[in-house]
Amino acid sequence: MSERVRAWRFYLDDMIDFAERVLAYTQGFDQGTFETSGITYDATLRNLELIGEAATRVPESVRARFAEIPWRMIIATRNRLIHGYLGIDNDIVWSIVREEVPVLLDKLRVARASQVGEDS
Repeated sequence: MSERVRAWRFYLDDMIDFAERVLAYTQGFDQGTFETSGITYDATLRNLELIGEAATRVPESVRARFAEIPWRMIIATRNRLIHGYLGIDNDIVWSIVREEVPVLLDKLRVARASQVGEDS
């Protein structure tokens, strides 16, 4: 197995781990509690950033193979969070946490499971 193939699979694993953390950190929270939670809020944003950072490391050929994963949106979200373009909209962040991350996690798990035993 080549290092390049091995590396992108690790990035999928990282994305899964970061998404699981987002869900674990925010379990039982409502939006208001989340927004005022301090460390939980910061940790959640950081893990959303890391999901996007890992996505940038997945080769285009792999992204094309798993087109059901919204790669560009994930990366764009990371850029907005890191660079703070026009501030952070907590309504959007909460929507991502509650609606997008669970769906993304399922898609990432399917993509990762499809790679078990493959060399390319």
